[in-house]
Amino acid sequence: MAMASQNTGGGARRRRRSRRHVPISEINVTPFVDVMLVLLIVFMVAAPLLTVGVPIDLPETEAKSLNSETQPITISVNQSGQIFLQETEIPLEELVAKLDAIAKNGYEERIYIRGDKTTDYGIVMKVMARVSASGYRRIGLVTLQEQTQ
Repeated sequence: MAMASQNTGGGARRRRRSRRHVPISEINVTPFVDVMLVLLIVFMVAAPLLTVGVPIDLPETEAKSLNSETQPITISVNQSGQIFLQETEIPLEELVAKLDAIAKNGYEERIYIRGDKTTDYGIVMKVMARVSASGYRRIGLVTLQEQTQ
């Protein structure tokens, strides 16, 4: 009988030891967080480059950049005088009608006009006058910041 009680006590010790060595099943999220931070940085850098697809050589000025909470509507005039609303080419006569159709905030919509630096100044002014005459007041001209050396 004494032997039986010793075996029981020894088995209980072994069970306690085996409980201490149970593998921990936790997920290591550090590599996941690292990958997400890298993707966030990549998208933050790439997003402004993807906004407008019309290639234009913008003039450089010393003007400060505008802060905008919403994505503005962009009108571009390339060097040959073609007018683009966002990325779609349209004639000047249809500009206001199409602008009214896509303006979510009505006449309070922010509109950026991008003109190539070799474009005829008169064409850019016609576009600006047409947009302004239709009632839009939040119009901005897009330029590059001047690089000082």
